[in-house]
Amino acid sequence: MGVKILLGTNKGAFFLQSDAPREDWAIHGPFCDHWPINHVAGDGNGRIYAAGGSEWHGLDVWRTDDFGKSWARSGKGIDIEGETIDRVWSLACTAGSVFAGVRPAALFRSEDGGETWQHLKALSEHPSRGQWQPGGAGLTLHHIVPDPQDPARIWVGISTAGVFFTEDGGRSWEPRNHGTRADFMPEDQRYPEIGQCVHGIALAGNDILYQQNHCGMYRSDDAGKTWRSIEAGLPSSFGFPVSVHPRDAQTAWYIPMNGDSTGRYMPDAKAAVWRTRDGGATWHDMRSGLPQRHAYLTVLRQAMAVDSCESVGVYFGTASGTVFGSRDEGETWDVLAEHLPMITSVETITDEA
Repeated sequence: MGVKILLGTNKGAFFLQSDAPREDWAIHGPFCDHWPINHVAGDGNGRIYAAGGSEWHGLDVWRTDDFGKSWARSGKGIDIEGETIDRVWSLACTAGSVFAGVRPAALFRSEDGGETWQHLKALSEHPSRGQWQPGGAGLTLHHIVPDPQDPARIWVGISTAGVFFTEDGGRSWEPRNHGTRADFMPEDQRYPEIGQCVHGIALAGNDILYQQNHCGMYRSDDAGKTWRSIEAGLPSSFGFPVSVHPRDAQTAWYIPMNGDSTGRYMPDAKAAVWRTRDGGATWHDMRSGLPQRHAYLTVLRQAMAVDSCESVGVYFGTASGTVFGSRDEGETWDVLAEHLPMITSVETITDEA
């Protein structure tokens, strides 16, 4: 059983490919003409999409069916009258559809393999839209989380608006932020319905969700209707990515940063991934093999992922271009690649054969 790691970077997409033991990794790329690529994702059937663009390049979604040997690209339909969309930021694939999130925040769907795109207007026209404010990276729809058991159910993360949910394929949406804080607001306004700066969300199954936020770490047991803090025992309430075990909803991995205004690197410049085995009740720092001196590493919100091997692999990429991987669920770590461009996203494909 081998694994492919799909990387988005600010200088194109890269693929890492392993043998079955996940010991040796070959690097392929860069792809996509060195465009800034924000997110790369596979559809589970051999097709890989890459979301990219910038003010200089324009925007497109790239597609390959042969692991990067050839590519097609199209942004046809990714347009909103009266607004300037400057880049495609996030992707998600479901049965028969692929979704793309953009900046400024909006959601598009393609049902023809990315050839054409349709705007899901109900989200952009949500009554709360006037309250959405740009975060540090702009007003960005950066996470799309479909329910694999019911593709009509989708969660999205928007900075800084919060989490929104649809159960009818995008025809209607509701905010799901109750219980998450907005510490940057006045004290009497810190639990608004709209305005939280969600950084990362992950679905663990059975309506269990994990969220890493600008202001805390959270878990929901009711599909995001309510959230409770699970940050006790962590070194910081600020961070970006979150990943969950593919078969155990009580196991998740976070990478806290040292704070929003003190450098945004791993606390004390010592690299660690924090793991819970009990749904966030307790946390343990996984450091073996990670640098413990002068590690001023930043890991962005889409730059951590897991595979589905029996002993789950955990992978993250840094803004300074290093990919770290663990074959034993975070117990020990190795450098899989280094000296790459800034890594914006990490996703995996597990080869079952």
